[in-house]
Amino acid sequence: QVQLVESGGGLVQAGGSLRLSCAASGRTFSTYAMGWFRQAPGKEREFVAAIAWSDSRTYYGDSIKGRFTMSRDVAKNTVYLQMNSLKPDDTAVYYCAVGRDYCSYSWCYSMRETYDYWGQGTQVTVSS
Repeated sequence: QVQLVESGGGLVQAGGSLRLSCAASGRTFSTYAMGWFRQAPGKEREFVAAIAWSDSRTYYGDSIKGRFTMSRDVAKNTVYLQMNSLKPDDTAVYYCAVGRDYCSYSWCYSMRETYDYWGQGTQVTVSS
């Protein structure tokens, strides 16, 4: 099985920055994708970003508009989400996920069904 541990969440003022980390341990798939989702109170879980491990291509949700950047550290089996120009609407619990990469199209990475394992989430609160 795979264990995912998110960290780096916290309280930040609007316009500020925050970097989230997600460390994966245990057995992973030979070909897989890792993603970030978020869920705000009263809203459905929303796709934020994803990375295909095989070629390091990244994919982003429409609401991000260039403010967030996803990256990876292969040796540490860890992904990061650098969040800049944060807005109060970014307030949510952020979840890391991993799944076998069967995707041939970019929209596939935004689907919750793509992912098999999820972390516990880390709270991000943006104050105004």
